[in-house]
Amino acid sequence: MKLKDMVLTALLLSIGLVLHQITPPIVGGMKPNFLLAMLFVALYINNSPKNAFLAGVIGGTFAALTTSFPGGQVANFFEEIITAFVVSLLIKLTAKMSPHLSVPLVGFIGTVESGTVFLTIALLVVGSLPVAFPILFTTVVIPAAVINTFVTYICYNVVFSARKVMKKA
Repeated sequence: MKLKDMVLTALLLSIGLVLHQITPPIVGGMKPNFLLAMLFVALYINNSPKNAFLAGVIGGTFAALTTSFPGGQVANFFEEIITAFVVSLLIKLTAKMSPHLSVPLVGFIGTVESGTVFLTIALLVVGSLPVAFPILFTTVVIPAAVINTFVTYICYNVVFSARKVMKKA
């Protein structure tokens, strides 16, 4: 793994942490996880299993530190690692597609998977959710997935445009 890629992954996850921290909770203490969008872009930059694991652990730790959801610390930590590997696989499966299609698709599916895994783990850890699973899914997970679809696509384009400019310099 190149040092440049590791630094860029850390920078993206840090930006995601700030966005995650300042986002207010929507329903039942749950809030959209913008850290995911940055995790997805980091995996597009370096899609190795090692980077997926390390980015998942760092992202999970960051998300756990900022959660206000009951049982969210444990759920966030494990959910981010699982999501990193699922998204890594999705990136490989969509590699032949245009980035204009694959990046938003991966952003949406990855966020839906992440939210589903998060809610499931939180339910198992705490025993009950503050609001019913279907309500949280439709009012938080789906809107977060729509938002992350656009955020992931925009961040992907910004980061990859900057990388092209840096390579020319």
